Amino acid sequence: MAQIFHRSTNFIARFSLFAAILAAGLAGLVIYATPRSPYKTNQNVVREQPIQFSHKHHVGDDGIDCRYCHTGVETSAFAGIPPTKTCMNCHSVLFKDAAYLEPVRESYRSGKPLQWSRVHRLPDFVYFNHSIHVNKGVGCSSCHGPVNQMALMWQSSTLLMSWCLDCHRNPGQVLREKKDVVNMDWKAPANQAEIGRALAAQYKIRTTAELTSCSTCHR
Repeated sequence: MAQIFHRSTNFIARFSLFAAILAAGLAGLVIYATPRSPYKTNQNVVREQPIQFSHKHHVGDDGIDCRYCHTGVETSAFAGIPPTKTCMNCHSVLFKDAAYLEPVRESYRSGKPLQWSRVHRLPDFVYFNHSIHVNKGVGCSSCHGPVNQMALMWQSSTLLMSWCLDCHRNPGQVLREKKDVVNMDWKAPANQAEIGRALAAQYKIRTTAELTSCSTCHR
């Protein structure tokens, strides 16, 4: 009886099965990785601004406290975007005729605020309160990264739910004394676990169950 299938058919069948499994695996990897990539999270993406404001110059070089511009960070959910008058407190004297600061002067003259591009943006279904974190000993750099080294501002963290939960499950890893909250050079010491436990008790940090409850962030 004549052979119905060519002897290469077995190879083709095995190869096709292997290729289908590989393609399914790659598709799964793409589906898993894409939402976590900078393409979707905007991590490390520099935003174009109406004025190329340098945090490195103002915070790192000049030592301006975060709270001078972000006045609401200790008392409200929103850290606050400084009004043009805050800029003019200095720039009515310093670099007062610099061409690149003309949009700032025009904003001050006209009373029309500068339209800054938001760098850190959480979904509308996520509730985040700056003041509770700051007042519980979570430093600015823990979320925003080394701002004092950023010539142009970028999003240092992924801001994914898993990133938030890593901290909420073990807040002691980032807790620091309140005097160091705006210290951009703060580094966790070797005994951070011990210090973190003590500060968690001192600041009355809620239990892991409460911190990871859905209603804590989704209200």
